[in-house]
This record gives sequence, C-alpha cells and structure tokens, in this order.
Amino acid sequence: MKKNILFVMNNLTCGGAEKALISLLETIDYSMYNVDLFLFKHEGLFFSKIPKQVNLLEEPFEYKYFDMSIKKAMVDCIKKGRVDIALSRVFAGYIFKREKNRARCEQRVWKYISKSLKAIDKRYDAAIGFLEKNPIYFCIDKVKANKKIGFIHTDYDKLGMDPDIDVKYFGKLDNIITVSNECVNILKQRFPMYNKKIELMYNIVSPKIINKMALMEVDIKRNGIITIVSVGRLHYAKGFGMAVEACEMLIRNGYNVRWYVVGEGEEREKLEKLIKDKNLEKVFILMGLKENPYPYIKQCDIYVQTSLFEGQCLTITEAKILNKPIVSTNFPVIYDQLNNEKNGLVVNQDSTSIYEGIKKLIDDDKLRNRLIGNLSKEKLGTESEIQKLYELIKAV
Repeated sequence: MKKNILFVMNNLTCGGAEKALISLLETIDYSMYNVDLFLFKHEGLFFSKIPKQVNLLEEPFEYKYFDMSIKKAMVDCIKKGRVDIALSRVFAGYIFKREKNRARCEQRVWKYISKSLKAIDKRYDAAIGFLEKNPIYFCIDKVKANKKIGFIHTDYDKLGMDPDIDVKYFGKLDNIITVSNECVNILKQRFPMYNKKIELMYNIVSPKIINKMALMEVDIKRNGIITIVSVGRLHYAKGFGMAVEACEMLIRNGYNVRWYVVGEGEEREKLEKLIKDKNLEKVFILMGLKENPYPYIKQCDIYVQTSLFEGQCLTITEAKILNKPIVSTNFPVIYDQLNNEKNGLVVNQDSTSIYEGIKKLIDDDKLRNRLIGNLSKEKLGTESEIQKLYELIKAV
C-alpha cells in the first residue's frame, strides 16, 4: 500500500531550498508514495515545475492578511466578520514593527498566524516541513501525521534565530534533516538534546537534467570579454556588494570583464545605486530572475560565489557539474564542496580577496585548465540521497 506524504513550504520562489524541493519531487518514486504539497502562497519561479503526480492543496486564504498592509487587512477581516484574524493581525503588526531581525520576526509572528489557519483534516504517514520556521511549525501545529520531519537548509546560527522558540518545536519532530556536514555540527552544538534526531541529507542534484537544460542559447557578450556569472537572491547574505567592488577593481586594473548576476531580491535598489556610483552599469549586470539559469553558467568563463553564509550551496554544485572554474568566499560549508586550488579557489570574504581570486584565474591558464580537468572527473549526482528519506519514512 502506498504511503501518504505531505510536504510543507512557504512558496516556490527562486531560493536554493525551493529548487531542492522541486528536484526531490522530480526524483521521488510515485509508485510508492502519494504526495501532497501545501504552500502558504501559490507563487514563485518554480511553481510551474511541480510534477503532475503531486497533489497541490488549496492555498490558505487567511495567510494573505499577514502579507498585506495592516489597514487593508483590518478592513477586509471586518467585512468578512473575522474579528479573530483582525486581532491576530494587530498583534503580528506590533512584532513586524518592533523585531528588526527578519528570521526572529517570522518565528515570533507564527503564533498569531497559526491561530488564523485551519488544520489539515487528512492524516499522513509522514509530514515534512521542508524549510526552517513556518513550514516546520505548521507541520507541528496543523498536521496529523505518524512521523514529522523538519529540514534546515542553512547555517542555523547565522540566521540569528531564537533557539528557545525552536527547541519546543524540534522536540516534537521525529527527525531534523540538514544539508551539509557543517550544518549538522552546528545543529548538534546548538541543540545537543536532539543529537540523535539530526540527520544529513544532501540536496538532490541531477547532472543529466542540468547538462540538458544548459544547452539553451542566451545573450551573453563574449568576443574577447571575460564573462563572470553569479546566481543567487539579491540579499545581504549573498555578498553582492563585495562583488560590485571586486568588479570595479578588475576594470580599474585593465581587465575586460562582464559580470552577470542571475537573481532577484530586496537588495536590488541598493545594488543598483552602488553599480551607478561606480559607473559599472554596462559591466555589472543584474539579469533578474531566470527560470533556467544553467545556460548562463555554462557560457561563462568563471563562476563566482560571494556568500557570507550558506547551508549547502546548490549553485556551486551546478557550476561544478558544468565544469566551470569557481571562485568562492570561505563560508564554513564551502569546504564540503571545494578543495582550494583542486576544484576551485576559496578566498576571504572581502572584495579585495574576491578580486585577487578572479585575477588569478584569468591570468593563470594552467590553473584554470587544471581545475576544469579535476571537475570533469568528479561524480556529482546526488539522486541516491532520496533513499535516506525513504528509510526515515519506512520506519513509520
């Protein structure tokens, strides 16, 4: 008999966790599992990629009140006679104003969102909150399941979350899955009482699919220009401000480069100003969201990751699959993916170090070719990681 599984996620925007969920859903064996998917919002770059075998549950209409202005929310709630939601929205609004840390704000607001959301009636063999905070909290508060599993997709300590809130929820999970050895160590140090629950499962990546999708033609200027590509949300954690400064150094020192950033986010305006201030509008190019980023990576000369922290960097793995010379900052988990000067360059988290790493790859043909040769020998597919999830669910 098939087991019934529920995945819970915020939405399917352009982040690594969202991409990882789609890869998992493309890999799962639907002859063994009936899969439901609950999203707080039916939106995002990857929304159209949901496999047809997945049963998408109805979007919770109440959630929208916590994602709009308080004035508009109050008017609509009162019109509909939902004084309970209006009251929760008032308390949530207070936290939105007072709590400056975005992650901690999401944690603290959840109790008011939770009061407004309906529970799911169906009972599952396993419910999986596929991201820290709300998806995990929803699984605990609103889902009936024989087993409950939570995913942490990043360095827990770098988010600045309140572990006192999570310790209560983690206690109700059967397993806590995270995506790199470093993230496992961080969770075990932060939550030693749950060491036996913490499991490692790498994000699922398929070289066959990536290489096929990378064949599409895209408009990247070449003709003697050194093309650099970075992929990621325009968010402070991705360090794109350092990338702009490194780009300025390259131009100042006579390197004919174009740096393309594929992604969107809340830092666009800040980055656009920085790019303009440094007169780099024709050199450092914000491409926005692209449904298929792989052709941009395939056609570049150098892939650069300037992150301050990551959980497991999917775009690094994708660049490795496409045999691209890589320069990455030294966020802790990068050492699970790159061996300095063997399959990439790892540099310090500052613009000068990023500049020097890129300069080194441009100037040293032998090093660049050695990195490419080493990457071509690596086995990078992680489709078999799905077996770890099967084992956890099998124990139900």
